[in-house]
Amino acid sequence: MCDDLTNADNEQLIKGISRREFGAAAGAAGLMALLPTPANAMGIQSTDVTFKTPDGTADGFYAAPNKGRHPAVLVWPDVMGLRPAFRQMGERLAQSGFAVLTINPFYRSVKGRFLQPGESYATPSVREKIGPWRALLTPDAVVRDATAAVAWLDGQRAVDKKRGVGTTGYCMGGPFTMRTAAALPDRVKAGGSFHGGGLATDKPDSPHLLVPKMKARFLFAVAENDDKHNPDEKELVRKAFADAGLAAEIEVYPANHGWCPPDSQVYDQVQAEKAWARLLETFKGL
Repeated sequence: MCDDLTNADNEQLIKGISRREFGAAAGAAGLMALLPTPANAMGIQSTDVTFKTPDGTADGFYAAPNKGRHPAVLVWPDVMGLRPAFRQMGERLAQSGFAVLTINPFYRSVKGRFLQPGESYATPSVREKIGPWRALLTPDAVVRDATAAVAWLDGQRAVDKKRGVGTTGYCMGGPFTMRTAAALPDRVKAGGSFHGGGLATDKPDSPHLLVPKMKARFLFAVAENDDKHNPDEKELVRKAFADAGLAAEIEVYPANHGWCPPDSQVYDQVQAEKAWARLLETFKGL
């Protein structure tokens, strides 16, 4: 998994700069940078929600413009789950004109936020806790969750079902966007993966093998240190999309794994803003 490969890299990076420098450049553990408000931001409403899946009751965070009907977006958080940073990101996307559901991917095991202040994936006890939860997110489970989540979104007043659905994923959520697009090709028309791991593997259920089932264009924002560990992955993904005749923007960003969420220890505001702008471009025309 990408976290295990790059966690040591990120820890070394953090140790190499002063606390003052780190506080100025990135969100320290337990803290969160404030994201810029979009130009012409729409007024929004947001709330915690629950919805039924074949495996139980999932919880999530929903944000949507106050007026009108808009394209729906399903957000898959990273391995640290649904938390304030992803709520902020969901609200920001809603301000840009989308009805956004951020799912708690670990709802089978825990509800809501589970990280305590100062904890991160670098904390051994956190990794031990998350491991069994993560194991339940099999490819089939992800598809069941995606199907239920999109159906829930389609039932919301703010969602325009005549328009396509977008999906975003961070870290472990990156390949989940691909499974979502392949499972629901008539609804999902665009996706974005940010420092996603396991996009192309040697297993028969590799996400990149699902590309022929998709009808979506994609953005793949790859972390520099992820690419260093597995430089062939992006090329396998690139070829899969090219062979399927689907558009895919694939770029290695000069940033470390986890650079996008504003509470990340390696948050890079400049590169995160670039990736965000490319996401909005990818979602144009949904």
